[in-house]
Order: sequence, then C-alpha cells, then structure tokens
Amino acid sequence: MQRLKPLNDFIFGKTFGEKGDEEQLLSLLNAILAKTKHKKLVNIEIVEHRTFTAEVVGDKTSILDIRAVAEDGTRINIEVQLRDYGNMDRRSLFYWSREFASGLDKGDDYSQLANVIAINIVNFEAVSVDDFHTVFHLWEDTHKDCLLTDALEIHFIDVKKFNALPKKDIKNDSLHRWLTFFDQSISDDLLKGLIDMDAAIYKANEKMIFLANDKEVLRLYNMREMAQIDYNSGMKKAGDEGKAEAKTETARNLLEMNMTHEQIAKATGLTPEEINSL
Repeated sequence: MQRLKPLNDFIFGKTFGEKGDEEQLLSLLNAILAKTKHKKLVNIEIVEHRTFTAEVVGDKTSILDIRAVAEDGTRINIEVQLRDYGNMDRRSLFYWSREFASGLDKGDDYSQLANVIAINIVNFEAVSVDDFHTVFHLWEDTHKDCLLTDALEIHFIDVKKFNALPKKDIKNDSLHRWLTFFDQSISDDLLKGLIDMDAAIYKANEKMIFLANDKEVLRLYNMREMAQIDYNSGMKKAGDEGKAEAKTETARNLLEMNMTHEQIAKATGLTPEEINSL
C-alpha cells in the first residue's frame, strides 16, 4: 500500500484533529513547545469545527487547520502550509488574532482572554534564519528580556530546512522524530524504527493506515492533491506568461532603439520570427 502524504493538510487534519487523536496531538505539541520550555501538556481538547466536504477539500484556497484547547485554557491553532502564498507573516498574525479575539464573549473582561499559540508547519522559507524552528513573542525593543505579554506565541517549522540537516537526532529529540515521520519518502526500516521508538507515532501511523483503507478518504485526499497541483500549475503558467510578456516588451524597446534583430534575439531569447512579428 502506498503511504499517504502525512503533510497533505487534509490527511494531517484527519490524523491529528479528530476526537480520539489526542494522544498523537499531545505528543506533537509537546515536541514543538519544548523549545520554549512550556510546562508539559497533559490534556488537550480538540475543537472539531469543520466538516471535510468535497467542496472544502477541493478548494485550493481553503485552510484546513487544527484547533485545540489545553488544560490551562491556552488555545492552539496548527496549520500546514506547503505552498508559499506570500505574506505568511501577516497571514499568521491574522489567524492568531482571530483565534485570540474569538476567546472573549460579549460582556467578558479582557482578563478572560486566553493565550493563543499559532503553529505553522511550512515547506518554504517563511523566516530568513538558518534554524528550521523559530518562535516569536512580544518583546520590548531595547530591553530584550522585557516581555509585554505571553498571550502571543507564533511558531514556524520549516520542514524543508529540517530535511536539509546533515544529521537528525531521532533518538533524543521528539520533534526530530515527528518531522522525520512526516517525510513521505522515508524508508520502511526508518519508519519501523520510529514506530517502535514512539508510541504516539505508532498511533498516528495506525490512523493513517486506517484512512488509507477508506475509499471516501482516498477520494478526498486525491482531490486535495489535485487542488495543490492545479494551483502550482496555474502559478507556473502565470509566471511563464509574465516572462513572455516581459521579453516582448523588452524587444519592442530595443526595436525603437534601432538595434538589429540579431542583437535583440541575443538579448531576449526570442526567435527571428517572433521579432519580425513585432
């Protein structure tokens, strides 16, 4: 059986974001939050807020995130984003603020607002530093140890940078284990080693095997993959068309400067026939 792509956001949501998935979600969250020395989470409530219909899954712009609430009331939002839509910083702040504001009912005091942690698992460079895992808070500019509030915490986990690491410490680092598990191309032996090493990864893998045997899940999974392929193809086509237009505009400018067709062909890569048509 072909292994499903763990970071297909539909499969990710089905593996970590449904009632009964608390064990693997807790393990993943504790692995991520260990970087900022959070108190280990013991209980988590998964907030199921979306039905995975064909319309939602097939919409390449829809966000299939996971929402959860920790035992201390902290609200956690996890999003997998494998494509770079641009403005990932503002996008993440927007979704963080939406989650933060939704925690206050009319008439409540601001002190009732819960902390919100936003976690972004991405496959592109969202933050221009070497580390694959970066975390942001609200610190004072000149007094770096002065935290305005712990209400905001935003994580970026770059799987592309992680995969490029020369060595992974799967024996001692639980986040390294999870990110290795998320690599669809890992060998069967390595996958077996991860499963034997970590009970939560075993459970996540069992859930994925279960999902792979569900015809409707497979249909929606393939639909989500096609939506991503269509998006990438559309972006490439738009980029190619933009480059062609730029070459044509450059050629027109060079013609007005009375440059020879041969010189224009060398400068733009256009054929003599394309230049003649201008």
